[in-house]
Amino acid sequence: MSEIRLTMPFDKTELAALKVGDGVLLSGTMLVFRDAGHKRLFQSIEAGKPDFEYDGETVYFMGPCPAVKGQVMGSCGPTTSGRMDKYTPYMFDHGLAAQIGKGKRSPDCIEAIKRNKGVYFAAIGGAGALYSGAVTAVEEICYPDLGTEAVRRITVKDFPAIVAIDSRGRCIYNN
Repeated sequence: MSEIRLTMPFDKTELAALKVGDGVLLSGTMLVFRDAGHKRLFQSIEAGKPDFEYDGETVYFMGPCPAVKGQVMGSCGPTTSGRMDKYTPYMFDHGLAAQIGKGKRSPDCIEAIKRNKGVYFAAIGGAGALYSGAVTAVEEICYPDLGTEAVRRITVKDFPAIVAIDSRGRCIYNN
């Protein structure tokens, strides 16, 4: 498996070069939120006033644990991506570049990733402590009332992941 260093936000030409199974180290910024954050975002979209923009962004499906002394963020492992499948096609069709999570995606999600030349990265479940060590900064974006499910922008350095669905729609879960 190759190891490729990438900086977020992405240029879609560099995403096009990725292949299923590639190991990557991600650096830069990404949005982090999950079920409740997605639901709230879509309520704001339906009301015609999105609470934040995600064009060109990467979304990591996770809810962080509170940081302990000396940490920027507590454990921050991935959550099951399939729970966000109903939102995924819309988000890719409106500018999202990539997602990070764990587990299989629906055929509609795979088609949306392919259609928009995006990428889905898999993070390893149970490795939240490892991932928290890659976080260098955290900024709350919106929905503070959701606690750990609030939308945040995190800055990471050398965040490890695997290309699970590439921009051509090839999927690691089909192998």
